[in-house]
Amino acid sequence: MSMSNESKKHYRLIGHNLKPVVTVAGKGLTDSVVAEIDRALGDHELIKAKIAITDRDIRKQVVAEICNQLNAENVQEIGKVVLLFRASDKPTLKTSNIRQ
Repeated sequence: MSMSNESKKHYRLIGHNLKPVVTVAGKGLTDSVVAEIDRALGDHELIKAKIAITDRDIRKQVVAEICNQLNAENVQEIGKVVLLFRASDKPTLKTSNIRQ
C-alpha cells in the first residue's frame, strides 16, 4: 500500500497539530500496545505515536513491524515520533482526523 506524495503532504499538514496518542516504550511492541494502536487507527485513521526507544535501527524496525501487523502506512517519521495512516472501513466524522 503506497500513497502519493500529494496525499502524504496533505496528511503531514493535518498531523502537524496532532499529539501522540500511543507510546511504545522500553518493553517494545507488546500485544496491548499493538491493540491500542489498532483501536486508535480504527477511530482516527491518522495518528501520531511516540517510539521511546533510543536505538535508531530498532526504532525503524518497530515502525516497520507496526505497519506490517496493522496494514498501516508510515506517513512521516521525525525523531521518535511517527505519523501513521490507515483508512477506516466505516469512518466516523466525529472521531476521524482526516474527515473533519
